[in-house]
Amino acid sequence: MSTHPAPRHQARERALGLLYEADLKGLEPAAVLAGLPAPPDPYATRLLEAVAARRDEIDRLVDGAAVGWDLERMAVVDRNVLRLATAELLACADVPTAVVLNEAVELAGAFSTDDSGRFVNGVLATVAARVRA
Repeated sequence: MSTHPAPRHQARERALGLLYEADLKGLEPAAVLAGLPAPPDPYATRLLEAVAARRDEIDRLVDGAAVGWDLERMAVVDRNVLRLATAELLACADVPTAVVLNEAVELAGAFSTDDSGRFVNGVLATVAARVRA
């Protein structure tokens, strides 16, 4: 058994890092992508483009599912994990819902707070029920 992360997991990590950078710098993901010396994995690019293309819809879905939480007041990592996973739910029908949720929870747990995994799972379960009924 390989100990290397799956290529899509690495692509999600890379996409999260780029979304985080864009968020902190107040840039569009496309501007961050354009500034890279080499393009990221095609799947990371696909996810970033999905976030950019459907940002308003994604933010409405996340905001509507995060009861008691304003999108702009969420931890930056959590907000971007939620954007990334919601984009994947909307744009990547070939990826099972459970995989999207598990990956998002794993990213939140690895890069955010101890409570982030539970928070992300709860919000995404609601989003998934609304977009993948």
